[in-house]
Amino acid sequence: MTASAASTQSELASARVSRHATALSNQLRSLGTSLFPPSARKSLRSFTSGEVSRIVGVSDGYLRQLSLDGLGPNPAIGSAGRRSYTLGQVNELRSYLSSARPREALQFSPGRRNGEKLQIITVANFKGGSAKTTTALYLAQFLALQGFKVLAIDLDPQASLSAMFGYQPEFDIPENATLYGAIRYDDQRRPMQEVVRETYFEGVGLVPGNLELMEFEHHTPRAMLDRGVRGHELFFRRVAGAIDQVADQFDVVVIDCPPQLGYLTMGALNAATAMLVTIHPQMVDVASMSQFLLMTSDLMAIIENAGGRLDYDFIRYVVTRHDPNDVPESQIVALLRNLFGDDVLKATAWKSTAIANSGLTKQSLYELDRGSVGRAAYDRALESVDAVNAEIVTLMKEVWGR
Repeated sequence: MTASAASTQSELASARVSRHATALSNQLRSLGTSLFPPSARKSLRSFTSGEVSRIVGVSDGYLRQLSLDGLGPNPAIGSAGRRSYTLGQVNELRSYLSSARPREALQFSPGRRNGEKLQIITVANFKGGSAKTTTALYLAQFLALQGFKVLAIDLDPQASLSAMFGYQPEFDIPENATLYGAIRYDDQRRPMQEVVRETYFEGVGLVPGNLELMEFEHHTPRAMLDRGVRGHELFFRRVAGAIDQVADQFDVVVIDCPPQLGYLTMGALNAATAMLVTIHPQMVDVASMSQFLLMTSDLMAIIENAGGRLDYDFIRYVVTRHDPNDVPESQIVALLRNLFGDDVLKATAWKSTAIANSGLTKQSLYELDRGSVGRAAYDRALESVDAVNAEIVTLMKEVWGR
């Protein structure tokens, strides 16, 4: 094949891939318009009084009496007198209960107090299919439902977390609007506040991602060469520095790391106060995690040798997509617990068609009505996810000394 023919073939291949990418993007955008009309933006459903009683920790009868007495927020009244609350009203209810029952104020308004440090939790693994993004999404939303103010940071150029929050990266995220905008090396760098977006899920702010994040991986080596030995400080402290600019606005930061151990991941590891490692209980995934841990250890040593401090409050392994009736999987979970002890969360996130089906419409179980994916499957899946997230909240509260 001549050089000219090879060049033409390469151009044709690139044009074909580009055409496919454009067609898929347009189709996804059209699908988003049909799923979330009329603005093509996601919105959050209301919650039944039964759901709110479980979320807030009071009885359904107590909520009914508050409604009858005209106390707290006024829920919408549907057929058969059924009451429903928006998430904003749930938060209003928390504020009311904190004032009306001051001895239980910490239960109803659990956000961090003076002297309690910001929790920055990274979710990491470079193995595809380990449910890393799903874990980050459900954790961020669970925390918001519990009354915490959460910042979700999408550090993955593939931007799956951003998509789950209703943003199509190639259309909805303009130039310089990801975390890269707040950590870049040139004069186009922006304040962190300018890249934080509100979401339809009240209590969750989002720093979205897209392919622009790869620019940090490309520009960092050049910056290190241009600026000499201080190059280490330039890259691995930048994520922490950006988060620090908005630290007083949030209780918890959840970072969805990219599926590779590059400069962005090193920055996230340096910023973190805790790390969650997701693991699917299959032998090929366990073998991959072994390599991940070895490489992560090497990267941590590089950061520490360069003057960074990785003093995590906790590191936990989260077993995901777990079928508790699968004997080989149960054996792998037992192996992990034997090796890592209490560093493996007691609860596991179960493999569930309810979670998979909800993801088809870029929604979580928290966003779906209970009957839309099958009530029994919904309840089982949500119970397992809630149990995982509740353990993480307990760890956070222990760090705060509660």
